[in-house]
Amino acid sequence: MVLVGDVEDKISIVVDDIADTCGTLAKAAEVLMQHRAREVIAIVTHGVLSGAAVETINKSHLSALVVTNTVPLGDKVNRCPKLKVIDISGTLAEAIRRTHNGESVSYLFNNVPV
Repeated sequence: MVLVGDVEDKISIVVDDIADTCGTLAKAAEVLMQHRAREVIAIVTHGVLSGAAVETINKSHLSALVVTNTVPLGDKVNRCPKLKVIDISGTLAEAIRRTHNGESVSYLFNNVPV
């Protein structure tokens, strides 16, 4: 894994689409901390978190792993204090409603329902 750029004394944010076993996220956090990042936060769309992912996250240099609620997490939230979940059900419901009614979905890019 190769780092491009300067992260020294900065909060580093790693963005990905899916976190499955979390090995890559843990490795990325390790590399960022070796380059003196102040903190590493991962933001992921789908937190699959299979196998030993929770243990990998807990042992990693990640200060937080933020996921959406697109995948059921069961007891993983309780087992992983670093795990934060964002509820996107309202946004998905509004996108479906807008598609069904022939309305603009791009409206949601700047106007997220509460």
